[in-house]
Amino acid sequence: MSPRWFAAFCILLLLPAPARAGAAEKIRALAPSGLVFVMDAKGRELVARNADRPFVPASVTKIVTAWLAMEVLGGDYRFKTRFYLGADRVLYVRGGGDPFLISEELALLAPKLVTAIGKKPLAAMVIDAGYYPKDLHLPGIEHNGKAYNALNSALAVNFNTIHAVRRGNTVRSAEKQTPITPLAIAQFRARGRKGRSRISLVQEKPELGVRYAGELLAAFLKQAGAPLKGKITLGAVPAGLKPVYVHHQSRPLSEILQQLLLGSNNYIANQVFLELGAHRLGAPVSLKKSQKVANKLLARHGLSKAIRLAEGSGISRRNRFTARGLAKLLKLFGPHAELLRKTRAGSRYKTGTLSDVSTLAGFAATTRHGRVRFVIALGGRKGSLRFRLLKAIEREL
Repeated sequence: MSPRWFAAFCILLLLPAPARAGAAEKIRALAPSGLVFVMDAKGRELVARNADRPFVPASVTKIVTAWLAMEVLGGDYRFKTRFYLGADRVLYVRGGGDPFLISEELALLAPKLVTAIGKKPLAAMVIDAGYYPKDLHLPGIEHNGKAYNALNSALAVNFNTIHAVRRGNTVRSAEKQTPITPLAIAQFRARGRKGRSRISLVQEKPELGVRYAGELLAAFLKQAGAPLKGKITLGAVPAGLKPVYVHHQSRPLSEILQQLLLGSNNYIANQVFLELGAHRLGAPVSLKKSQKVANKLLARHGLSKAIRLAEGSGISRRNRFTARGLAKLLKLFGPHAELLRKTRAGSRYKTGTLSDVSTLAGFAATTRHGRVRFVIALGGRKGSLRFRLLKAIEREL
């Protein structure tokens, strides 16, 4: 090879590195004080700014919760609700923390339950919510009536919220599939805005959500031919009484997690998170049990210091991640990336937003490096900037 050709060859070898550096600088320049971290499939860091600085992940936390759920429970896991019938036609309902016990699920459940118990009127209904302790509190949940602050419960319907329309003193359901109930009307009159809105039911009185679940279940049982004549109360299933019907949630956990990640539902996230501890360490659920199970699994992958979980939804500011830690977890989550929302370019992502936090993380489809893992965390109201950064990662890398 001549000296001239050898020199040209060396120049060609040197071109990619400066090109990558230039691309990284362009990306970093969009958010000079923010956190931006990009890693390719081989573990090479393509962009790294503030990668070891702990940040508040907000709803990006749900990626970690989804990964933990797939590891501990498995994608085919189904939540269960158990039903018992006393000799005096008292129906006992034991909640199992099903996060997706929505109206459509009750419509599936009720005919099957009526087949098991018959169409003779029920004397009473007793709700056993003991699977969740009465003093359960998750950090970050506030008592302000907002739907995203719905408290978690062993038995709750429609994510412990009421979606209704108020015109003056008249309240009607905002959903064709959901019958209106007396408790729903009373609560919406007391706290609902005029027009269409959604309120959280369980606040200072957690039993309200359980009673509403009973009322809505009774409405569907009536439609299926088994009306409830007596009252709905809270209590325990009598010892020795065997279930007459066990309802398995029609959606497997994998489908629930996809809905969780697409809709960023805090209630579902923490129902799933709480199930981790009870599944491994026994009932009742507790935040400490789930944290113990999560920390043990994170420690197995060297992530116990990089990912600290206060709860499973991201609503708490006590959650703290590092970008390098989250990028490592994203590699573990890679087989489930299709559960995340998708951009036109083919990237998969999850957003996180609090009043002064804007985060974005997932898998970017880049021009030169294929699929890469990325983490973005910005302060203030910079929701649009995080997506500009993602587009720059897709285009420049």
